Amino acid sequence: MGQVLASIQDKFHGKQWKERQIRKISDKVFDRIKNDLGERNLAFEDLYIAVLIIYNDINKHLPGPHNDPPSKEKLKYMMQKFDWNLDGLLDREEFVEFIQALTADTVTAVGRNLVIALIIAPALALAAKRATEGVPGVGKAVKKVPNSIYASIVTLAVILFQKDGADYEAYE
Repeated sequence: MGQVLASIQDKFHGKQWKERQIRKISDKVFDRIKNDLGERNLAFEDLYIAVLIIYNDINKHLPGPHNDPPSKEKLKYMMQKFDWNLDGLLDREEFVEFIQALTADTVTAVGRNLVIALIIAPALALAAKRATEGVPGVGKAVKKVPNSIYASIVTLAVILFQKDGADYEAYE
């Protein structure tokens, strides 16, 4: 029981929990790339592969629109910024800091989309349902729909709208 409470408590300490999760992901990817190469540190091309793997995992496991990895130019610039010993390679600690900086905006956007989709949209749906119950003609039909189904339909519409909006931004 103590482990369950500790796990719940960890979820509410958002920043530390998020940093630990990013650390786990970074260590897993670093070890995977390192084992494939037999090297201790990552050169730029290895780093680029690691970033693609991480963004693939983000897109598979986190809800919301597709997140594109940054360009090679941005990665080169960031690699120089996080290569503290100036050897042209990133060691494990440099790589973890690099990934935390790289994914900060993406993780924040995913969190914001979750709040909108899971909290705000259902609350607004129920408020809209109450408001439309008094409308002649439509009110009787709206009253017959259970709150859970109505909230689910509106939430699904909000999620689809978020996804379509992100797709539209990608084309501009």
